[in-house]
Amino acid sequence: MMLGKLWRLQVLSSSRTAISCFSTRAALCRRLTPDMNKPAKANQVFVEKEFDKRPVENTPFIKSLFRGSYDEKMLIFPEVCEKEELAELEAMVEPIERFFDNLDSTSIDREAKIPADVLDVMKSLGLFGLQIPEEYGGLNLNATKYARIAEVTGRDGALSVTLAAHQSIGLKGILIAGTKEQQEKYLPRLATGEQLAAFCLTEPSSGSDAASIQTSATLSVDQKHYTLNGSKIWISNGGLADVFTVFAKTPVKTDLGTIENKITAFIVERGFGGVTNGPPEDKLGIRGSNTCELHFDNTPVPVENVLGEVGGGFKVAMNILNSGRFSMGTSCAGALRKLLGQTMEHAMTRKQFAKEIIEFELIRQKFAKMAVSIYAMESMSYMTAGIIDSYQKPDASLEAAIVKIYSSENTWLIVSECLQILGGLGYMKDYPYERYLRDARILPIFEGTNEILRMYISLTGIDSASSYYKDVVSKLNSPMKNFLFVGKLLRERYQEKNSKKSTWLLYEHVHPTLQKEAEAMESYTKQFKHALQFILSVHKKGVVDKQVHLARLTDVVIDLYGMTAVLSRASRSLAIGLPHNEHEKFLAQAFCYEAGRRLKLNLDELTLYEDKTSDNADELYRHIGDEMVKEKGYFATSCLQRNW
Repeated sequence: MMLGKLWRLQVLSSSRTAISCFSTRAALCRRLTPDMNKPAKANQVFVEKEFDKRPVENTPFIKSLFRGSYDEKMLIFPEVCEKEELAELEAMVEPIERFFDNLDSTSIDREAKIPADVLDVMKSLGLFGLQIPEEYGGLNLNATKYARIAEVTGRDGALSVTLAAHQSIGLKGILIAGTKEQQEKYLPRLATGEQLAAFCLTEPSSGSDAASIQTSATLSVDQKHYTLNGSKIWISNGGLADVFTVFAKTPVKTDLGTIENKITAFIVERGFGGVTNGPPEDKLGIRGSNTCELHFDNTPVPVENVLGEVGGGFKVAMNILNSGRFSMGTSCAGALRKLLGQTMEHAMTRKQFAKEIIEFELIRQKFAKMAVSIYAMESMSYMTAGIIDSYQKPDASLEAAIVKIYSSENTWLIVSECLQILGGLGYMKDYPYERYLRDARILPIFEGTNEILRMYISLTGIDSASSYYKDVVSKLNSPMKNFLFVGKLLRERYQEKNSKKSTWLLYEHVHPTLQKEAEAMESYTKQFKHALQFILSVHKKGVVDKQVHLARLTDVVIDLYGMTAVLSRASRSLAIGLPHNEHEKFLAQAFCYEAGRRLKLNLDELTLYEDKTSDNADELYRHIGDEMVKEKGYFATSCLQRNW
């Protein structure tokens, strides 16, 4: 009992400190327009900047896990907004919720187009300028507030993608890499929705391999403009946008005096000329959003419209994509909350075998598992937003990628389970449920495929930790010369895998009722360090080609981040007495249980795959895959064939 009281005092004290340090909106920065549904004009806003008290940079949590350490401060769930800010945010959310509650999503999906009057309402609500500074007519929302709005806008896939294509990636480059002049020129009209933005990277010959783009930009003889030529495909907002962030190859002189083609980012206006688009693509899902090809035919782009540095476009593109993924968790969660409610209503009224189907244990378990996944994606998304808001120059790229992977994959699974409960209703186009399934299928594909993101997370983590493990890996590769060191390491590995004794004392940083889960998380974190050491000692630099193992490393840190987020969130709820805090405790415990099962499997397979007696089937799958490539498909003999 005393431990619980002391823990509560510690968390409440830390939370108050967090509130004072994490406030991201200047106290004197206030909108002068009385109607919150109408975005203020740039000349209506007076901004008096105050000193930013936030720390400049953070120690990235996921990268720390790859280095074998755990930052216990992550077990204090971020509280970014003050009471006044939260009230203001919820007042802003209310009319947006009313709008989405009355939206005819079925018609938008059927007609494959967002009506002009719907876009006009979205503009009046300020949805096109959520993160644009107030001095340019935007709402200047931080990441946490943006994530809250995404909970609502995510209820309609087409509108959500249209907004995300505009501000999460379309104009984001101007925000993070644009000059003052570029921001003053473009952001005011983008903030009001008078102009829409699009992000143009993908080409017929380059998808995930962004470095292989063929679109070119050649500097004119007078060095006043670039001539842009090339095509882009599958561009969201491509047929609606007036402003494009376009990536093209430009000749760049290297330090050695040679000329190389490197990617450069440009701000391109449709009005420059030579910009055309194809008809809207007929898509499986998110049908109301505009997706089309774009063509640039001798389009003149002023040199003033280079975004960032010449030859620095790849970095700009990655920074844009990395900064926008965190909100997918809350966007998915918002849609799933709505679908789950509709499915629950059906289960509570549909009778089979003389009782409502919600009375069946298997159906209730399905709902429980779906709730656990939604709770995790919310927790990870808001934790990542908190990291972004807590520092002046945050590094949360791996955390944001984790949110994208987990949310997109679990959204697909949850929607499928809802349709299973709905039965035939879920399969009929006369009802809205099947649209959720079609809309969800794009999530693991766009903004970086989940396969590529898994490689990105593990390789970036390994790269950040390479100096930490260099000496260890060297000694492991010469065990006879370093038998004392190797013996000590093996003993540590055995103890940390089999002993329940805590040395980091992470359980002291969570609510006492979640102590067991915190101890398990600590054990798995230590095992991950040893698994990584093992993989690096076996494969050395060749690890970059061991994609199955890299994917497992990523899956381990996804679950460790998820455990951190749910334990942190549930502990806070229990400590301050939020409504339904006991329910949150059960959700967190259930997630940690399932995550523990996945962690044990992945960690075992990472360290035992060389043992031919183990259950790892990597070699089998590799052999089957090689033979299928050779035969160009599935080639097993028919079940009906016999040797007569």
